[in-house]
Amino acid sequence: MITVKLYGLLRIESGIKQKQLQASSVKEVLAFLADCGIAKKDLDGCVILVNGAGAKKQTKLQDGDLVVLMSPVAGG
Repeated sequence: MITVKLYGLLRIESGIKQKQLQASSVKEVLAFLADCGIAKKDLDGCVILVNGAGAKKQTKLQDGDLVVLMSPVAGG
């Protein structure tokens, strides 16, 4: 079981703060979230951290991992 936490616009738009789920890769996490109604374009552009380190869609996950997803920061 892994823990997924959402921040920024991803959390606001989806209403999901945290989820526990079974997944063996970040790609599976993103597919689950897309099935929950989060737009693919939002997921494709998000920042991904696994246990505090930068990660990619191909990153493999292990039981107990923490996946953090946040919308990219934009400023002006």
